[in-house]
Amino acid sequence: MITMIKEDIISLLSEWNFWGKTPYTGVKRTAHLKKSLGFLGTRANKVLVITGLRRCGKSFFTKQITEGIISKGADPKDTLIVNFEEARFDEEISLGLLLRIYDAYIEIIRPRGKPLIVLDEIQEVPRWEKFVRTLQEKDEAKIIVTGSSSKLMSDELATLLTGRTLEIEFFPLDFREFLSFMGVEFAEYNDLIIKKKKIMEMLRQYLHFGGFPEVSLEDDEAVKNAILKKYYDDIISKDVVRRYNIRNIKKIETLANYYLSNVSSMITFNRVSKFLHLPLKTVEIYSKYLETSKLLFFVQRFSFSIKEQENSPRKVYSTDIGLMNAVSFRFMENSGRAYENLAAVELKRRGKDIYYWKDQQHREVDFVIKTGHAVGQLIQVCYEIENPETKERELKSLIKASKELRCNNLLVITEEFEGEDEFKGKTIKYLPLWKWLLT
Repeated sequence: MITMIKEDIISLLSEWNFWGKTPYTGVKRTAHLKKSLGFLGTRANKVLVITGLRRCGKSFFTKQITEGIISKGADPKDTLIVNFEEARFDEEISLGLLLRIYDAYIEIIRPRGKPLIVLDEIQEVPRWEKFVRTLQEKDEAKIIVTGSSSKLMSDELATLLTGRTLEIEFFPLDFREFLSFMGVEFAEYNDLIIKKKKIMEMLRQYLHFGGFPEVSLEDDEAVKNAILKKYYDDIISKDVVRRYNIRNIKKIETLANYYLSNVSSMITFNRVSKFLHLPLKTVEIYSKYLETSKLLFFVQRFSFSIKEQENSPRKVYSTDIGLMNAVSFRFMENSGRAYENLAAVELKRRGKDIYYWKDQQHREVDFVIKTGHAVGQLIQVCYEIENPETKERELKSLIKASKELRCNNLLVITEEFEGEDEFKGKTIKYLPLWKWLLT
């Protein structure tokens, strides 16, 4: 087995690090950056864990954090970035390689202060938790670990690093970040109005191709689709099939494609099992794997009964709408579902505790936002609010949920309509999707 020498390790690492040059750090993810730098500036001895969908920008973001630390006065030599998906490592990724990387850094680069160590895609390293815990217990470094899977927060990790981590869930670009990538900036409310036409044009692109940074910066639509399909294949093959040693690849692909073709729909594992002719247990396990990979997520029905929540159908959403469109080819079939999926992702990105509501008469509200032990807001996504029958149906459901859940903070997300309305004694606010995303 080949064992890399320390000089070769440092030579390879120098291409990603700030020791002799400034690597390209991409377009700034300002909101996340401010939060992360604020955390690293405290005395808290915790590991910053950044999880998120593959290729959503975590690697560039850690470079931005490192650059920010250096701009505040840190010596570049007091930073170390290691990407464990680097194809040019000449040996198998292992805990032994990680230890030699650290030894080479200490011996050759010679940090002067307490270093910032970034371990990117750390899930590729077996037993990495032991290395991180050792450094943390010695208070030897500030540590950031990233990974494409929430497996980073597995039971084993939770046991080894209980109370020692702060997790940030990273997503593809939100709409504000997407506009920034496209060169559309706004400082005041008036800018939104002045640039509304351009913003609406960008929203159509965002609804079609999603928010992956590389996809957003590509001009050719065929290339965008090719990139998205490659991302999808990598998520399935690397974050699901390889990680969980799945032998029947066709089954997991069929299930993933089914979910991405039915976003914003209610599903039960039992119905999926019968429709796809897959064993129920397989559907349950594979669904968990797909959610763990961050490809998609499920939203439960709101109920004060935990048992009822668990036994009710779930709604499924794609973490990036571009992946859904590239794989399922159903973008134009239902714009309302696309709007709802985008709203679900944004609520998750904002850290909201979300559910849907449905009663025995099949009246439904898209999102129930739980705040503590109470319901803080009810949101209905209604693409065709100008249709009187649609409006009546959606508002009746909203009012019924409002009374049952004792919540008067009612919002309808629309395509264009904005304003306030009184309906059956309740005040309802209407906001276009583009404006809500930028609020």
